[in-house]
Amino acid sequence: MPVTLRVVVDQLIAPVPGALGRYTEELTRAVIRTTPPDCAVEGIVSSSPEADYERVRAALPGLADLYKTSLARRELAAAWQLGLTTSPGGGMIHGTGLFAPLRKHDRRAGDQTVVTVHDVLAWTNPEAMSSTAVAWQKGMLKRARKHADAVVVPTHALADQLSMIVDFGERLRVIGTAPRTGLVLGPDAGARAERLGLPAEYLLVQGTLEPRKGLVDVLAALGRTGVPELPLVVLGPESWGDQHLVTVAEENGVRADRLVRLDALDPADLAVVLGRATAVVAPAHDEASGTWLIEAFSLGAPVIHSDAPAHQEIAAGAGLSVAVGVGGSDGFADRLAAAITRVAEDRELAARLSLTAADRARAFSWQDAGERVWQLHADL
Repeated sequence: MPVTLRVVVDQLIAPVPGALGRYTEELTRAVIRTTPPDCAVEGIVSSSPEADYERVRAALPGLADLYKTSLARRELAAAWQLGLTTSPGGGMIHGTGLFAPLRKHDRRAGDQTVVTVHDVLAWTNPEAMSSTAVAWQKGMLKRARKHADAVVVPTHALADQLSMIVDFGERLRVIGTAPRTGLVLGPDAGARAERLGLPAEYLLVQGTLEPRKGLVDVLAALGRTGVPELPLVVLGPESWGDQHLVTVAEENGVRADRLVRLDALDPADLAVVLGRATAVVAPAHDEASGTWLIEAFSLGAPVIHSDAPAHQEIAAGAGLSVAVGVGGSDGFADRLAAAITRVAEDRELAARLSLTAADRARAFSWQDAGERVWQLHADL
């Protein structure tokens, strides 16, 4: 009888799968590809329409079976938060997030539950989440402290942050991420660039106007005297709360015609946007996974990044690091302005950053992540 690892894949059919849905799909595919002999991978999903089940099966070829709970997603989240027994039973269960059946179990009988933590926003930036989401994350992490056999995080930086909130000791494991499937330049890259309206040269930044994301700092930097007037391609929404991208840009001295906003790109389009950038700027004051840097590195893009611990860990010197500093953001904007000017005007530096980026990208693969998941469950 094969050993079965069951992965909670419900995020694939969530109303907005988002980054967690992409992580769930990529990791589960990797776990399926790296399945050892005499083992199998099954999925766990909430009660949903048959069409949703078919989407999961199509996204995860090689899945041995799909367990459907008796409750729909919202009710299941509430039940698992309360530790109610609605669950797929025992055995090896791997949660790609905190959404997992965390309750008392007997590991000696082969039962084990592993969950994944992608951020600690409920503690560091609760204003970025709804009050319901904050309560859910805190409640599930409390259950993880009591019942999880291991907790996976994508970076050592996040492990350090998490350890200051909950001491998981040796149960904490780091399993990194990698670029999404399909993030490669194809023969139609030129046509895609033209369709997307990409300038010949541009800076690229991802995120919202939320202060911790650093986009406002980039706009302030581009408005400084002497900074090359490169266009800025922004991957993200047009507004955040009552703030609008064009308005904030103009307030910082950046004309609206220098902005190109894109959103919801498929992997092939994103590859073109990354691969053609003069530089990718990653200005987040705080970061958990660093996946955006990994994806930029995989296309050989010169990267300018903040000195957030996760960025420093992922880049390992392959990008140009800029200190966020403390207090007001003016100093950070000035330092970003200097870094952007250096990369834009020094072709040798840009070429060197492109080479180090491509080299660093080789350190990250979903294959490795899948193997580490199996090794983790074997260790347990």
